[in-house]
Amino acid sequence: MSAQDWIRNVRGEWYVLAQGVLVLLVLLAPAIDGRLPSSPISTTVVGGILCALGLVLAAFGARSLGRSVSPFPRPKDDTHLVETGVYAIVRHPIYSGLTLFALGYSLIWTSMAALVATAGLFVLLDMKARREERWLQEKFDSYGRYRARVRRLIPFVY
Repeated sequence: MSAQDWIRNVRGEWYVLAQGVLVLLVLLAPAIDGRLPSSPISTTVVGGILCALGLVLAAFGARSLGRSVSPFPRPKDDTHLVETGVYAIVRHPIYSGLTLFALGYSLIWTSMAALVATAGLFVLLDMKARREERWLQEKFDSYGRYRARVRRLIPFVY
Protein backbone atom coordinates (compact mmCIF):
# COMPACT_ATOMS: atom_id res chain seq x y z
CA MET A 1 0.00 0.00 0.00
CA SER A 2 1.57 3.23 -1.12
CA ALA A 3 1.29 6.69 0.42
CA GLN A 4 -0.75 7.73 -2.62
CA ASP A 5 -3.29 4.98 -1.86
CA TRP A 6 -3.63 6.37 1.68
CA ILE A 7 -4.12 9.87 0.35
CA ARG A 8 -6.70 8.65 -2.17
CA ASN A 9 -8.53 6.76 0.62
CA VAL A 10 -8.52 3.53 -1.42
CA ARG A 11 -9.53 1.26 1.50
CA GLY A 12 -11.19 3.92 3.63
CA GLU A 13 -8.04 5.01 5.45
CA TRP A 14 -9.46 8.41 6.36
CA TYR A 15 -12.37 6.77 8.19
CA VAL A 16 -9.91 4.73 10.26
CA LEU A 17 -7.83 7.79 11.07
CA ALA A 18 -10.89 9.84 12.10
CA GLN A 19 -12.19 6.91 14.13
CA GLY A 20 -8.90 6.68 16.02
CA VAL A 21 -8.96 10.40 16.77
CA LEU A 22 -12.55 10.25 18.06
CA VAL A 23 -11.87 7.18 20.22
CA LEU A 24 -8.87 8.98 21.68
CA LEU A 25 -11.05 12.04 22.35
CA VAL A 26 -13.61 9.87 24.15
CA LEU A 27 -10.90 8.34 26.33
CA LEU A 28 -9.21 11.67 27.09
CA ALA A 29 -12.40 13.70 27.48
CA PRO A 30 -12.72 13.30 31.26
CA ALA A 31 -9.34 15.01 31.59
CA ILE A 32 -10.49 17.73 29.20
CA ASP A 33 -13.52 18.64 31.26
CA GLY A 34 -11.87 17.77 34.59
CA ARG A 35 -14.18 14.94 35.56
CA LEU A 36 -13.60 12.20 38.10
CA PRO A 37 -15.45 8.87 37.98
CA SER A 38 -19.10 9.61 38.67
CA SER A 39 -20.40 9.39 42.19
CA PRO A 40 -23.97 8.20 41.47
CA ILE A 41 -23.72 4.42 41.67
CA SER A 42 -26.54 4.00 39.14
CA THR A 43 -24.64 5.93 36.46
CA THR A 44 -21.50 3.94 37.15
CA VAL A 45 -23.36 0.61 37.03
CA VAL A 46 -25.23 1.47 33.82
CA GLY A 47 -22.02 2.78 32.27
CA GLY A 48 -20.14 -0.36 33.27
CA ILE A 49 -22.85 -2.59 31.81
CA LEU A 50 -22.81 -0.64 28.53
CA CYS A 51 -19.00 -0.87 28.39
CA ALA A 52 -19.12 -4.63 28.95
CA LEU A 53 -21.91 -5.15 26.40
CA GLY A 54 -20.02 -3.05 23.88
CA LEU A 55 -16.83 -5.04 24.33
CA VAL A 56 -18.68 -8.36 24.06
CA LEU A 57 -20.57 -7.27 20.94
CA ALA A 58 -17.40 -6.03 19.24
CA ALA A 59 -15.48 -9.17 20.23
CA PHE A 60 -18.17 -11.49 18.88
CA GLY A 61 -18.31 -9.44 15.69
CA ALA A 62 -14.55 -9.64 15.22
CA ARG A 63 -14.51 -13.35 16.04
CA SER A 64 -17.26 -14.06 13.51
CA LEU A 65 -15.26 -12.33 10.78
CA GLY A 66 -12.11 -14.27 11.61
CA ARG A 67 -9.33 -13.50 9.12
CA SER A 68 -11.63 -11.12 7.26
CA VAL A 69 -11.60 -8.58 10.11
CA SER A 70 -10.01 -5.27 9.16
CA PRO A 71 -10.13 -1.70 10.42
CA PHE A 72 -10.76 -0.57 6.84
CA PRO A 73 -14.28 -0.43 5.43
CA ARG A 74 -13.28 -1.94 2.06
CA PRO A 75 -13.75 -5.71 2.35
CA LYS A 76 -10.70 -7.87 1.74
CA ASP A 77 -10.53 -9.71 -1.58
CA ASP A 78 -10.78 -13.16 0.00
CA THR A 79 -13.64 -12.31 2.37
CA HIS A 80 -17.07 -13.88 2.61
CA LEU A 81 -20.38 -12.40 3.72
CA VAL A 82 -21.21 -13.23 7.36
CA GLU A 83 -24.93 -13.20 8.20
CA THR A 84 -24.99 -15.42 11.30
CA GLY A 85 -24.23 -14.94 14.99
CA VAL A 86 -24.25 -11.28 16.02
CA TYR A 87 -24.43 -10.37 12.33
CA ALA A 88 -27.98 -11.75 12.35
CA ILE A 89 -29.03 -8.95 14.74
CA VAL A 90 -26.92 -6.01 13.55
CA ARG A 91 -24.91 -5.50 10.33
CA HIS A 92 -21.96 -3.74 12.00
CA PRO A 93 -21.58 -5.20 15.52
CA ILE A 94 -18.00 -3.96 15.91
CA TYR A 95 -19.11 -0.36 15.26
CA SER A 96 -22.14 -0.83 17.51
CA GLY A 97 -19.96 -2.29 20.25
CA LEU A 98 -17.45 0.53 20.01
CA THR A 99 -20.25 3.08 20.30
CA LEU A 100 -21.81 1.28 23.29
CA PHE A 101 -18.43 1.16 25.00
CA ALA A 102 -17.89 4.90 24.40
CA LEU A 103 -21.37 5.69 25.73
CA GLY A 104 -20.78 3.61 28.85
CA TYR A 105 -17.39 5.23 29.39
CA SER A 106 -19.02 8.66 29.10
CA LEU A 107 -21.56 7.69 31.76
CA ILE A 108 -18.98 6.26 34.12
CA TRP A 109 -17.06 9.53 34.01
CA THR A 110 -20.20 11.71 33.66
CA SER A 111 -18.22 13.60 31.04
CA MET A 112 -20.08 15.89 28.67
CA ALA A 113 -16.96 16.11 26.49
CA ALA A 114 -16.86 12.30 26.23
CA LEU A 115 -20.57 12.24 25.40
CA VAL A 116 -20.08 14.78 22.60
CA ALA A 117 -17.12 12.77 21.26
CA THR A 118 -19.27 9.62 21.45
CA ALA A 119 -21.97 11.30 19.37
CA GLY A 120 -19.31 12.29 16.84
CA LEU A 121 -18.00 8.73 16.83
CA PHE A 122 -21.51 7.37 16.17
CA VAL A 123 -21.98 9.74 13.23
CA LEU A 124 -18.57 8.82 11.80
CA LEU A 125 -19.18 5.08 12.22
CA ASP A 126 -22.54 5.46 10.49
CA MET A 127 -20.80 7.18 7.57
CA LYS A 128 -18.11 4.48 7.54
CA ALA A 129 -20.78 1.75 7.59
CA ARG A 130 -22.59 3.37 4.65
CA ARG A 131 -19.36 3.42 2.64
CA GLU A 132 -18.58 -0.16 3.61
CA GLU A 133 -22.06 -1.23 2.54
CA ARG A 134 -21.61 0.24 -0.93
CA TRP A 135 -18.47 -1.87 -1.33
CA LEU A 136 -20.21 -4.95 0.12
CA GLN A 137 -23.11 -4.48 -2.30
CA GLU A 138 -20.63 -4.43 -5.20
CA LYS A 139 -18.94 -7.59 -3.91
CA PHE A 140 -21.93 -9.71 -2.83
CA ASP A 141 -25.15 -10.10 -4.81
CA SER A 142 -27.01 -11.22 -1.68
CA TYR A 143 -26.06 -8.12 0.36
CA GLY A 144 -29.24 -6.23 -0.54
CA ARG A 145 -31.43 -8.99 0.95
CA TYR A 146 -29.28 -9.07 4.08
CA ARG A 147 -29.46 -5.28 4.40
CA ALA A 148 -33.27 -5.36 4.10
CA ARG A 149 -33.47 -7.96 6.88
CA VAL A 150 -30.95 -6.68 9.48
CA ARG A 151 -30.53 -3.16 10.92
CA ARG A 152 -27.27 -1.24 10.49
CA LEU A 153 -26.06 -0.15 13.96
CA ILE A 154 -28.83 -0.44 16.56
CA PRO A 155 -30.46 -3.88 16.62
CA PHE A 156 -34.13 -3.82 15.54
CA VAL A 157 -34.10 0.03 15.42
CA TYR A 158 -31.48 1.52 13.05
